[in-house]
Amino acid sequence: MDLLIRDATLRARPGRWMLTADSGVLTAVTPEDRDAPGDAVQVIDAEGHLVTEPFVDAHLHLCKVHTLDLAGSHALEAYTEGTMGAAMDAIETAAAIKREQTTAAVLERARRALTESVRHGVRVVQAFADVDPDAGLTGVEALLALREEFRDLVEVRVVAFPQDGLLRRPGTEELIAEAVRLGADVVGGIPWIEYTDADAAEHVRRMVELARRTERRVAMLVDDAGDSGLRTTEMLACALLATGVRGSAQHARAMALYPEPYLRRLIGLCRRAGLGFVSDPHTGPLHLPVFTLADAGLPVALGQDDIEDAYYPFGRHNLLEVAFLAAHLLEARADAHLDRLFDMVTVDAARVLGRPARRLVPGAPADLVVLEGRTVREALTLHAAPRHVVVGGRVVASTSTRTEFQPPRR
Repeated sequence: MDLLIRDATLRARPGRWMLTADSGVLTAVTPEDRDAPGDAVQVIDAEGHLVTEPFVDAHLHLCKVHTLDLAGSHALEAYTEGTMGAAMDAIETAAAIKREQTTAAVLERARRALTESVRHGVRVVQAFADVDPDAGLTGVEALLALREEFRDLVEVRVVAFPQDGLLRRPGTEELIAEAVRLGADVVGGIPWIEYTDADAAEHVRRMVELARRTERRVAMLVDDAGDSGLRTTEMLACALLATGVRGSAQHARAMALYPEPYLRRLIGLCRRAGLGFVSDPHTGPLHLPVFTLADAGLPVALGQDDIEDAYYPFGRHNLLEVAFLAAHLLEARADAHLDRLFDMVTVDAARVLGRPARRLVPGAPADLVVLEGRTVREALTLHAAPRHVVVGGRVVASTSTRTEFQPPRR
């Protein structure tokens, strides 16, 4: 066999465990007190630490990472102010840097972020690339190249994303169609940024129809502002019901402001449409009611959203860090809540992307992480890079830290 992991703690399974992998597949998960099943090419002693599925990021603007210094602080201030009333102004301001954007520059910055993805055990990322007359296809071209470069380490699902609108930016629709022809995996959208509700509905209709024709999923940023009158989540759910297309709603921050009767109706509609949700509570002062949606049976994920750009000044593409921050922002401190947040960056996030929620069982892909910490709470407390990241039964990254204390002077 290729790999043996000994003395592992597994979620919801008492005791210590051994895991074996061969030819990229988990072959056995057995109690540690049994004899080791033969020789392995590589042996990892987990030392009682938690071994889990790898992380899935359902929302990252990968074309924008590490651009904050280029964008300046004005857009960041507008997007993160208390009511998010100036969210549209922030997007318009941040768009200026795309006029000089090149494929090479996006490649360099995004490669740094994906290298961190490997280090932090992010196995899948839904990566948005802006497409508009200013950026052209530079972001898509860069992310498609990186999708191939990192294909054995990180699955990059490229979203062709009309960040600045569709009807308000003539020529964008044709560029989105060309991005899909080049190989973009997902059709994006941001209907709430259009100037009228009619245009927002048309934005949704056109992008969902493109997804239907090309057999793609959709991923749309909906209702991402402090305006309780926004209704593009409803528009998206209705379009998915009408066409059979599947996809995810990102942000939906205005749901935090909806009256409860309308929120309950919308949840029922979204459940019928099979719509998944992604929340990024750390990147803005409003966020969708995560646990309310999850309790109603809707798949909900947490995403990184941004890394050092015009919308968020931090980020390491560390989904444990994202869940740690969410625990505070969502008032989720009990162990049961922490377990749910952990699912939202692993198996539930996979469901949002339409992927099987694979667990660590024989026959599953040998993709896993050996975390720093023996419980979910301890792993979130430390939110450290995994001790080991395994992809296809092969260790692709290992991280260790060491502190030396000096004796006091006498």
